[in-house]
Amino acid sequence: MYGNKDRLVIFDLDGTLIDSFSAVELAFAQHGMDLGDLRRFQRRRKLLKYLGGLREFPKNLRRQFDKENRQRLKHTLTEIYRSEANLFADVAPLLQALIETPDIRVGIVSRNVTIDPEETVRLVLARHGIDSSRLDFVVCIPLGEDKLPHFRSLRERLAINPARCFACGDEYRDYAAAIGAGMNPLVASYGFEDYDRLADSYGIPAEIIARTPRELIDRLCHALDLDPPPPIKN
Repeated sequence: MYGNKDRLVIFDLDGTLIDSFSAVELAFAQHGMDLGDLRRFQRRRKLLKYLGGLREFPKNLRRQFDKENRQRLKHTLTEIYRSEANLFADVAPLLQALIETPDIRVGIVSRNVTIDPEETVRLVLARHGIDSSRLDFVVCIPLGEDKLPHFRSLRERLAINPARCFACGDEYRDYAAAIGAGMNPLVASYGFEDYDRLADSYGIPAEIIARTPRELIDRLCHALDLDPPPPIKN
């Protein structure tokens, strides 16, 4: 049925590999807006996520309603991502290990909202010593687009058994896309949605939710029979 025994790992970018909240928070601050703290940000529904809670909503709405203001914000966010956004601890050595393992195909499927997101991905990874050209794929899609057809397309193009595929993301939509494509989902609760929303509101099994980047890394490496990279000491 399958011509190889390769394994596939698909990563979401924002909130899974990258500390996106800190980048967005900094961009908002430069434009006189406030996201509130991470916990409240994670618990907001999608339409209100970037408008803030009751305290931040009026000020943020005024600044985001104008098209020119939104475009300036996007430019600022792009600059911050490319020059300052950081991978979570131990992510860079994980990516390097996956790239260097011959029978693992690895890449990114992202809804990153910066200008020319492929270039943003390249620059962020390069600052952390990762050559994005060595990834098997980097797929950037519009914000509202479903990842499911992209997951299926990548799996089919690479002719990999879905049971040997893993998709790592930080939102319910990432989990649903992985399940829909027949893949094994791993979900991060340190990104854009918190543990309570993922487990209680969406019913994602607690056993596949990682509360920290290190937990996600260790769980993925165990599933792939890889030695996890040692924690980076501060």
